[in-house]
Amino acid sequence: MTAPTNAQHRIIVAGTDTDVGKTVFAAALSCALDGCYWKPVQAGFDGSDAETVRRLSGLPSDRILAEAYKLRLPAAPAIAAEAEGLALDPRRLRHVPAVPAERTLVIETAGGLLVPMAADVLQIDLLSAWGGDIVLVARTALGTINHTLLSLEALRARGLPILGVAFVGEAEPDAEASIVAHGHVERLGRLPRLPRLDQATLAAAFTANFDVEEFAP
Repeated sequence: MTAPTNAQHRIIVAGTDTDVGKTVFAAALSCALDGCYWKPVQAGFDGSDAETVRRLSGLPSDRILAEAYKLRLPAAPAIAAEAEGLALDPRRLRHVPAVPAERTLVIETAGGLLVPMAADVLQIDLLSAWGGDIVLVARTALGTINHTLLSLEALRARGLPILGVAFVGEAEPDAEASIVAHGHVERLGRLPRLPRLDQATLAAAFTANFDVEEFAP
């Protein structure tokens, strides 16, 4: 799949690690942009991230696109697939489903950037095929500076376009400022942990902490 034309606006929500808050952020962004959502690979599920995004975004079901693969084991996709006797097809992973030209497609990755997707394919290798600007989601917990700066270096080494970093968690001004300064990257905002997480509270938190125009085509 080649990079999208100018009429096909895509944002890739990537993470510095697993469980950093990508899915919740992707739900908030998909809602704010009134867009579509796609997670190519779901590895491990009690429910799925697509179902979570549908519930938290309030988007119609037809704007939550089906995964290319759903795997039972919560592990790197290549390892999860091997446990089921499968091998993920890179051509299928690179193929982005069509969405209406007026809708932004938010693509959520699985885990961190360098997790293996197939025998000779890392997740980061797919990002250029998908096309679009990359939002790197980083938790604000201890260790985030190292994880985030390494992820930024990996993206830049491949010449991939970085829109900025979206933080998730309690405020850590010093750590956030250090990442912005050393990573030479835009701070897009911070999504706080919410005592009650639902569509209304998430939308309000996104509006209060992010400028949706930063994500517009």
